[in-house]
Amino acid sequence: MAKTQQIVVGSTWGVRSIFQSLVATLTTILVVTAIYLTQEGEEWSHEGNKLHNSLSKCDLFSGKWVYDNESYPLYKEQQCTFMSDQLACEKFGRKDLSYQNWRWKPHQCDLPRFNATALLEKLRNKRMVFVGDSLNRGQWVSMVCLVESSVPPTLKSMRTIANGSLNIFKAQEYNASIEFYWAPLLVESNSDDPVNHRVPERTVRVQAIEKHARYWTDADILVFNTFLWWRRRAMNVLWGSFGEANGVLKRVGMIRVYEMALRTWSDWLEVHIDRNKTNLFFVSMSPTHQKAHEWGGARGDNCYKETEQITKEWYWGNGSIPSMMRVVENVLQDLKGRGLNVEMLNITQLSEYRKEGHPSIYRKQWEPLTEEQLSNPKTYADCIHWCLPGVPDAWNELLYAYIFHR
Repeated sequence: MAKTQQIVVGSTWGVRSIFQSLVATLTTILVVTAIYLTQEGEEWSHEGNKLHNSLSKCDLFSGKWVYDNESYPLYKEQQCTFMSDQLACEKFGRKDLSYQNWRWKPHQCDLPRFNATALLEKLRNKRMVFVGDSLNRGQWVSMVCLVESSVPPTLKSMRTIANGSLNIFKAQEYNASIEFYWAPLLVESNSDDPVNHRVPERTVRVQAIEKHARYWTDADILVFNTFLWWRRRAMNVLWGSFGEANGVLKRVGMIRVYEMALRTWSDWLEVHIDRNKTNLFFVSMSPTHQKAHEWGGARGDNCYKETEQITKEWYWGNGSIPSMMRVVENVLQDLKGRGLNVEMLNITQLSEYRKEGHPSIYRKQWEPLTEEQLSNPKTYADCIHWCLPGVPDAWNELLYAYIFHR
Protein backbone atom coordinates (compact mmCIF):
# COMPACT_ATOMS: atom_id res chain seq x y z
CA MET A 1 0.00 0.00 0.00
CA ALA A 2 2.81 2.35 0.98
CA LYS A 3 4.63 1.39 -2.15
CA THR A 4 1.63 2.21 -4.30
CA GLN A 5 1.25 5.58 -2.58
CA GLN A 6 4.88 6.32 -3.24
CA ILE A 7 4.45 5.58 -6.90
CA VAL A 8 1.43 7.92 -7.13
CA VAL A 9 3.26 10.75 -5.36
CA GLY A 10 6.35 10.26 -7.54
CA SER A 11 4.22 10.28 -10.67
CA THR A 12 2.48 13.50 -9.61
CA TRP A 13 5.80 15.17 -8.88
CA GLY A 14 7.10 14.06 -12.30
CA VAL A 15 4.10 15.57 -14.12
CA ARG A 16 4.46 18.80 -12.11
CA SER A 17 8.19 18.91 -12.91
CA ILE A 18 7.54 18.45 -16.63
CA PHE A 19 4.80 21.11 -16.55
CA GLN A 20 7.09 23.57 -14.76
CA SER A 21 9.82 22.89 -17.31
CA LEU A 22 7.40 23.52 -20.18
CA VAL A 23 6.24 26.78 -18.57
CA ALA A 24 9.84 27.88 -18.09
CA THR A 25 10.69 27.00 -21.70
CA LEU A 26 7.62 28.81 -23.08
CA THR A 27 8.38 31.84 -20.91
CA THR A 28 11.94 31.91 -22.24
CA ILE A 29 10.68 31.63 -25.83
CA LEU A 30 8.16 34.44 -25.28
CA VAL A 31 10.79 36.70 -23.70
CA VAL A 32 13.29 36.03 -26.48
CA THR A 33 10.58 36.57 -29.13
CA ALA A 34 9.50 39.81 -27.50
CA ILE A 35 13.08 41.06 -27.43
CA TYR A 36 13.56 40.02 -31.08
CA LEU A 37 10.33 41.66 -32.21
CA THR A 38 11.17 44.82 -30.29
CA GLN A 39 14.60 44.92 -31.90
CA GLU A 40 13.08 44.12 -35.30
CA GLY A 41 10.45 46.84 -34.80
CA GLU A 42 13.17 49.30 -33.86
CA GLU A 43 15.13 48.19 -36.91
CA TRP A 44 12.11 48.69 -39.17
CA SER A 45 11.46 52.05 -37.53
CA HIS A 46 15.11 52.94 -38.01
CA GLU A 47 14.91 51.91 -41.67
CA GLY A 48 11.73 53.96 -42.06
CA ASN A 49 13.43 56.98 -40.52
CA LYS A 50 16.44 56.48 -42.77
CA LEU A 51 14.13 56.35 -45.81
CA HIS A 52 12.28 59.45 -44.62
CA ASN A 53 15.53 61.34 -44.12
CA SER A 54 16.84 60.17 -47.49
CA LEU A 55 13.69 61.27 -49.34
CA SER A 56 13.49 64.60 -47.53
CA LYS A 57 16.94 65.51 -48.88
CA CYS A 58 16.26 64.18 -52.37
CA ASP A 59 14.80 65.91 -55.43
CA LEU A 60 12.31 63.21 -56.41
CA PHE A 61 11.66 64.81 -59.78
CA SER A 62 15.26 64.91 -61.02
CA GLY A 63 16.43 61.52 -62.20
CA LYS A 64 16.27 58.99 -65.00
CA TRP A 65 14.19 56.08 -66.22
CA VAL A 66 15.76 52.69 -65.47
CA TYR A 67 14.75 49.57 -67.40
CA ASP A 68 13.42 46.98 -64.94
CA ASN A 69 11.54 44.01 -66.35
CA GLU A 70 11.73 42.07 -63.07
CA SER A 71 9.75 44.41 -60.81
CA TYR A 72 7.75 46.24 -63.49
CA PRO A 73 4.98 46.53 -64.47
CA LEU A 74 3.46 46.77 -60.99
CA TYR A 75 0.24 45.17 -62.33
CA LYS A 76 -0.99 43.51 -65.52
CA GLU A 77 -3.26 45.44 -67.86
CA GLN A 78 -5.65 42.54 -68.43
CA GLN A 79 -5.88 41.81 -64.68
CA CYS A 80 -7.04 45.32 -63.75
CA THR A 81 -10.81 45.07 -63.40
CA PHE A 82 -11.41 48.77 -63.97
CA MET A 83 -8.95 49.49 -66.78
CA SER A 84 -10.03 52.19 -69.23
CA ASP A 85 -10.25 51.34 -72.94
CA GLN A 86 -8.68 54.72 -73.65
CA LEU A 87 -5.48 53.56 -71.93
CA ALA A 88 -5.44 49.79 -72.56
CA CYS A 89 -2.82 49.80 -75.32
CA GLU A 90 -2.02 46.08 -75.20
CA LYS A 91 -5.70 45.16 -75.45
CA PHE A 92 -6.02 47.28 -78.60
CA GLY A 93 -3.11 45.75 -80.43
CA ARG A 94 0.15 47.28 -79.25
CA LYS A 95 2.91 44.64 -79.55
CA ASP A 96 5.99 46.44 -78.19
CA LEU A 97 5.35 46.37 -74.45
CA SER A 98 8.68 47.66 -73.14
CA TYR A 99 6.95 50.92 -72.16
CA GLN A 100 5.63 48.94 -69.17
CA ASN A 101 9.09 48.08 -67.81
CA TRP A 102 10.56 51.44 -66.86
CA ARG A 103 11.09 52.58 -63.28
CA TRP A 104 11.65 56.22 -62.29
CA LYS A 105 14.91 56.58 -60.33
CA PRO A 106 15.69 59.95 -58.67
CA HIS A 107 19.40 60.79 -58.83
CA GLN A 108 19.97 60.92 -55.07
CA CYS A 109 17.65 58.24 -53.70
CA ASP A 110 15.28 55.40 -54.52
CA LEU A 111 11.51 55.70 -54.41
CA PRO A 112 9.90 53.43 -51.80
CA ARG A 113 8.29 50.30 -53.21
CA PHE A 114 4.57 50.82 -53.71
CA ASN A 115 2.66 48.79 -51.12
CA ALA A 116 -1.05 48.57 -51.93
CA THR A 117 -2.05 47.14 -48.54
CA ALA A 118 -0.16 49.86 -46.67
CA LEU A 119 -1.89 52.54 -48.75
CA LEU A 120 -5.32 51.02 -48.21
CA GLU A 121 -4.65 50.89 -44.48
CA LYS A 122 -3.65 54.55 -44.63
CA LEU A 123 -6.95 55.24 -46.41
CA ARG A 124 -9.06 53.31 -43.92
CA ASN A 125 -12.31 55.26 -43.38
CA LYS A 126 -11.01 57.98 -45.72
CA ARG A 127 -11.49 59.46 -49.20
CA MET A 128 -8.77 60.08 -51.76
CA VAL A 129 -10.14 62.21 -54.59
CA PHE A 130 -8.48 63.08 -57.89
CA VAL A 131 -9.96 66.27 -59.38
CA GLY A 132 -9.29 67.53 -62.88
CA ASP A 133 -9.18 66.45 -66.52
CA SER A 134 -8.61 63.19 -68.42
CA LEU A 135 -4.89 63.15 -67.51
CA ASN A 136 -5.86 63.14 -63.85
CA ARG A 137 -8.47 60.50 -64.63
CA GLY A 138 -5.67 58.38 -66.09
CA GLN A 139 -3.70 58.78 -62.87
CA TRP A 140 -6.81 57.75 -60.93
CA VAL A 141 -7.24 54.62 -63.10
CA SER A 142 -3.56 53.85 -62.46
CA MET A 143 -4.06 54.17 -58.70
CA VAL A 144 -7.13 51.92 -58.78
CA CYS A 145 -5.17 49.31 -60.77
CA LEU A 146 -2.27 49.54 -58.30
CA VAL A 147 -4.45 48.74 -55.27
CA GLU A 148 -7.41 46.70 -56.48
CA SER A 149 -5.56 43.37 -56.78
CA SER A 150 -5.14 43.50 -52.98
CA VAL A 151 -8.92 43.63 -52.50
CA PRO A 152 -11.07 40.47 -52.88
CA PRO A 153 -13.58 40.67 -55.77
CA THR A 154 -16.58 40.66 -53.43
CA LEU A 155 -15.16 43.53 -51.35
CA LYS A 156 -14.59 46.11 -54.08
CA SER A 157 -16.96 48.13 -56.20
CA MET A 158 -17.17 50.98 -58.69
CA ARG A 159 -20.06 53.40 -59.07
CA THR A 160 -20.71 56.70 -60.82
CA ILE A 161 -22.81 59.58 -59.52
CA ALA A 162 -23.29 63.33 -60.11
CA ASN A 163 -24.38 62.88 -63.72
CA GLY A 164 -21.26 60.83 -64.42
CA SER A 165 -18.82 63.39 -63.01
CA LEU A 166 -17.86 61.45 -59.88
CA ASN A 167 -16.45 57.91 -60.14
CA ILE A 168 -15.98 56.07 -56.86
CA PHE A 169 -13.84 52.96 -56.32
CA LYS A 170 -14.59 51.47 -52.90
CA ALA A 171 -12.54 48.97 -50.91
CA GLN A 172 -15.23 47.86 -48.48
CA GLU A 173 -13.01 46.04 -45.99
CA TYR A 174 -11.18 49.31 -45.35
CA ASN A 175 -14.16 51.62 -45.92
CA ALA A 176 -11.74 53.45 -48.20
CA SER A 177 -12.57 55.18 -51.47
CA ILE A 178 -10.39 56.33 -54.36
CA GLU A 179 -12.40 58.71 -56.51
CA PHE A 180 -12.20 60.86 -59.61
CA TYR A 181 -14.18 64.03 -60.16
CA TRP A 182 -14.38 65.55 -63.64
CA ALA A 183 -13.57 69.28 -63.53
CA PRO A 184 -11.11 69.93 -66.38
CA LEU A 185 -10.78 73.64 -65.57
CA LEU A 186 -11.45 73.28 -61.80
CA VAL A 187 -13.86 76.23 -61.99
CA GLU A 188 -17.27 76.05 -63.67
CA SER A 189 -17.29 75.94 -67.49
CA ASN A 190 -19.33 74.85 -70.48
CA SER A 191 -17.07 71.77 -70.67
CA ASP A 192 -18.22 70.30 -67.37
CA ASP A 193 -20.19 67.42 -68.86
CA PRO A 194 -17.95 64.32 -68.45
CA VAL A 195 -18.99 63.00 -71.89
CA ASN A 196 -20.27 65.86 -74.05
CA HIS A 197 -17.62 68.50 -73.45
CA ARG A 198 -16.35 69.29 -76.92
CA VAL A 199 -17.51 72.82 -77.58
CA PRO A 200 -16.40 75.27 -80.29
CA GLU A 201 -16.03 78.18 -77.87
CA ARG A 202 -14.85 77.37 -74.35
CA THR A 203 -16.33 79.57 -71.64
CA VAL A 204 -15.42 79.66 -67.96
CA ARG A 205 -16.91 81.26 -64.87
CA VAL A 206 -13.58 81.98 -63.18
CA GLN A 207 -15.18 83.02 -59.90
CA ALA A 208 -17.48 79.98 -59.60
CA ILE A 209 -16.22 76.72 -58.07
CA GLU A 210 -18.89 75.63 -55.57
CA LYS A 211 -20.73 73.54 -58.18
CA HIS A 212 -17.71 71.22 -58.23
CA ALA A 213 -16.19 71.71 -54.79
CA ARG A 214 -19.23 70.41 -52.89
CA TYR A 215 -18.35 66.92 -54.15
CA TRP A 216 -14.86 66.92 -52.63
CA THR A 217 -15.13 69.21 -49.61
CA ASP A 218 -14.69 66.44 -47.02
CA ALA A 219 -11.93 64.47 -48.79
CA ASP A 220 -8.83 63.44 -46.80
CA ILE A 221 -6.42 63.47 -49.74
CA LEU A 222 -7.05 65.75 -52.73
CA VAL A 223 -5.02 65.49 -55.94
CA PHE A 224 -5.71 68.31 -58.41
CA ASN A 225 -4.58 69.04 -61.95
CA THR A 226 -5.56 71.47 -64.69
CA PHE A 227 -3.54 72.59 -67.70
CA LEU A 228 -4.36 71.11 -71.09
CA TRP A 229 -7.81 72.65 -71.38
CA TRP A 230 -6.37 76.14 -70.93
CA ARG A 231 -4.04 75.87 -73.91
CA ARG A 232 -5.51 78.44 -76.31
CA ARG A 233 -4.65 82.05 -76.97
CA ALA A 234 -7.70 83.37 -75.14
CA MET A 235 -10.89 82.13 -73.55
CA ASN A 236 -14.37 83.48 -72.92
CA VAL A 237 -14.81 84.52 -69.32
CA LEU A 238 -18.34 84.87 -68.00
CA TRP A 239 -19.38 87.02 -65.04
CA GLY A 240 -22.87 85.83 -64.29
CA SER A 241 -24.59 82.49 -64.85
CA PHE A 242 -24.89 80.43 -68.03
CA GLY A 243 -28.11 81.39 -69.78
CA GLU A 244 -28.38 84.64 -67.84
CA ALA A 245 -29.30 87.55 -70.11
CA ASN A 246 -27.34 90.22 -68.23
CA GLY A 247 -24.10 88.25 -67.82
CA VAL A 248 -20.83 89.92 -68.86
CA LEU A 249 -18.68 88.01 -71.37
CA LYS A 250 -15.08 88.96 -72.12
CA ARG A 251 -12.10 87.41 -73.96
CA VAL A 252 -9.11 86.98 -71.65
CA GLY A 253 -5.59 85.78 -72.56
CA MET A 254 -4.43 82.29 -71.59
CA ILE A 255 -2.00 83.07 -68.78
CA ARG A 256 -4.26 85.64 -67.16
CA VAL A 257 -7.43 83.55 -67.21
CA TYR A 258 -5.48 80.53 -65.90
CA GLU A 259 -4.25 82.59 -62.95
CA MET A 260 -7.73 83.97 -62.27
CA ALA A 261 -9.15 80.44 -62.03
CA LEU A 262 -6.34 79.19 -59.80
CA ARG A 263 -6.83 82.18 -57.49
CA THR A 264 -10.50 81.25 -57.12
CA TRP A 265 -9.45 77.65 -56.40
CA SER A 266 -6.81 78.70 -53.84
CA ASP A 267 -9.23 81.06 -52.07
CA TRP A 268 -11.72 78.21 -51.78
CA LEU A 269 -9.03 75.94 -50.29
CA GLU A 270 -7.99 78.55 -47.74
CA VAL A 271 -11.53 78.92 -46.44
CA HIS A 272 -12.83 75.34 -46.60
CA ILE A 273 -9.92 72.93 -46.09
CA ASP A 274 -9.33 71.42 -42.66
CA ARG A 275 -5.57 71.84 -42.23
CA ASN A 276 -5.46 69.08 -39.59
CA LYS A 277 -7.18 66.56 -41.83
CA THR A 278 -6.63 67.05 -45.55
CA ASN A 279 -3.45 66.49 -47.57
CA LEU A 280 -3.33 68.54 -50.77
CA PHE A 281 -1.44 67.88 -54.02
CA PHE A 282 -1.26 69.58 -57.39
CA VAL A 283 0.03 67.61 -60.38
CA SER A 284 2.01 69.73 -62.85
CA MET A 285 1.37 69.75 -66.59
CA SER A 286 1.51 66.44 -68.44
CA PRO A 287 3.55 66.88 -71.64
CA THR A 288 2.33 65.97 -75.12
CA HIS A 289 4.45 64.56 -77.93
CA GLN A 290 2.71 65.93 -81.01
CA LYS A 291 5.75 67.23 -82.94
CA ALA A 292 8.52 64.75 -83.67
CA HIS A 293 10.93 67.37 -85.00
CA GLU A 294 11.28 68.70 -81.45
CA TRP A 295 13.19 65.55 -80.45
CA GLY A 296 14.97 65.05 -83.78
CA GLY A 297 12.28 63.19 -85.71
CA ALA A 298 10.78 64.03 -89.07
CA ARG A 299 8.74 67.20 -89.34
CA GLY A 300 5.04 66.33 -89.49
CA ASP A 301 5.44 63.14 -87.43
CA ASN A 302 4.36 62.63 -83.83
CA CYS A 303 4.43 59.82 -81.24
CA TYR A 304 3.08 57.29 -83.76
CA LYS A 305 5.43 54.28 -84.07
CA GLU A 306 7.72 55.58 -81.30
CA THR A 307 9.17 52.75 -79.23
CA GLU A 308 12.09 54.46 -77.47
CA GLN A 309 12.22 57.31 -75.00
CA ILE A 310 14.07 60.61 -75.33
CA THR A 311 17.54 60.29 -73.79
CA LYS A 312 18.62 63.93 -73.91
CA GLU A 313 18.70 65.13 -70.29
CA TRP A 314 16.44 68.12 -69.53
CA TYR A 315 14.61 67.74 -72.85
CA TRP A 316 11.58 70.03 -72.85
CA GLY A 317 9.02 70.15 -75.63
CA ASN A 318 7.01 73.18 -76.73
CA GLY A 319 3.82 71.52 -75.55
CA SER A 320 4.79 72.36 -71.95
CA ILE A 321 4.56 76.03 -71.04
CA PRO A 322 6.95 77.27 -68.29
CA SER A 323 4.98 80.48 -67.72
CA MET A 324 1.92 78.44 -66.75
CA MET A 325 4.04 76.33 -64.41
CA ARG A 326 5.21 79.56 -62.74
CA VAL A 327 1.59 80.64 -62.25
CA VAL A 328 0.95 77.41 -60.31
CA GLU A 329 4.14 77.84 -58.27
CA ASN A 330 3.23 81.41 -57.36
CA VAL A 331 -0.29 80.45 -56.32
CA LEU A 332 0.98 77.57 -54.17
CA GLN A 333 3.65 79.79 -52.62
CA ASP A 334 1.01 82.38 -51.77
CA LEU A 335 -1.15 79.67 -50.17
CA LYS A 336 1.83 78.52 -48.10
CA GLY A 337 2.19 82.09 -46.81
CA ARG A 338 -1.44 81.86 -45.71
CA GLY A 339 -0.72 78.68 -43.76
CA LEU A 340 -1.94 76.07 -46.26
CA ASN A 341 0.50 73.64 -47.85
CA VAL A 342 -0.17 72.14 -51.28
CA GLU A 343 2.56 69.80 -52.51
CA MET A 344 3.45 70.12 -56.19
CA LEU A 345 3.98 66.76 -57.91
CA ASN A 346 6.29 67.95 -60.68
CA ILE A 347 5.77 65.17 -63.20
CA THR A 348 6.50 67.31 -66.27
CA GLN A 349 10.21 66.74 -66.80
CA LEU A 350 10.19 63.00 -66.10
CA SER A 351 7.22 62.55 -68.46
CA GLU A 352 8.86 64.63 -71.22
CA TYR A 353 11.30 61.77 -71.86
CA ARG A 354 8.54 59.24 -72.52
CA LYS A 355 7.46 59.89 -76.11
CA GLU A 356 6.86 56.16 -76.53
CA GLY A 357 4.44 55.92 -73.60
CA HIS A 358 1.29 57.26 -75.30
CA PRO A 359 -1.58 55.16 -76.69
CA SER A 360 -0.93 56.41 -80.23
CA ILE A 361 -3.43 54.39 -82.32
CA TYR A 362 -3.74 51.59 -79.75
CA ARG A 363 -6.95 52.50 -77.93
CA LYS A 364 -10.68 52.34 -78.38
CA GLN A 365 -11.84 54.76 -81.07
CA TRP A 366 -14.98 56.46 -79.83
CA GLU A 367 -15.98 57.61 -83.32
CA PRO A 368 -15.65 55.73 -86.63
CA LEU A 369 -12.37 56.48 -88.43
CA THR A 370 -12.52 58.06 -91.87
CA GLU A 371 -10.83 56.57 -94.94
CA GLU A 372 -8.34 59.43 -94.82
CA GLN A 373 -7.46 58.69 -91.20
CA LEU A 374 -7.08 54.97 -91.85
CA SER A 375 -4.68 55.68 -94.71
CA ASN A 376 -2.53 57.90 -92.46
CA PRO A 377 -2.62 56.55 -88.86
CA LYS A 378 -0.53 59.33 -87.34
CA THR A 379 -3.44 61.71 -87.95
CA TYR A 380 -5.50 59.98 -85.26
CA ALA A 381 -2.67 58.98 -82.91
CA ASP A 382 -3.27 59.93 -79.28
CA CYS A 383 -0.04 61.60 -78.12
CA ILE A 384 -1.64 63.19 -75.06
CA HIS A 385 -2.80 60.39 -72.76
CA TRP A 386 -0.66 57.52 -71.45
CA CYS A 387 -0.77 53.74 -71.78
CA LEU A 388 -1.31 51.74 -68.60
CA PRO A 389 0.66 50.21 -67.02
CA GLY A 390 3.05 53.07 -67.71
CA VAL A 391 4.05 56.63 -66.91
CA PRO A 392 1.13 57.53 -64.56
CA ASP A 393 2.17 54.64 -62.29
CA ALA A 394 5.37 56.60 -61.60
CA TRP A 395 3.29 59.67 -60.77
CA ASN A 396 1.47 57.58 -58.19
CA GLU A 397 4.72 56.21 -56.80
CA LEU A 398 5.76 59.82 -56.21
CA LEU A 399 2.39 60.53 -54.57
CA TYR A 400 2.87 57.43 -52.40
CA ALA A 401 6.32 58.64 -51.35
CA TYR A 402 4.86 61.98 -50.26
CA ILE A 403 1.96 60.40 -48.37
CA PHE A 404 4.23 58.12 -46.36
CA HIS A 405 7.63 59.77 -46.13
CA ARG A 406 7.53 63.55 -46.66
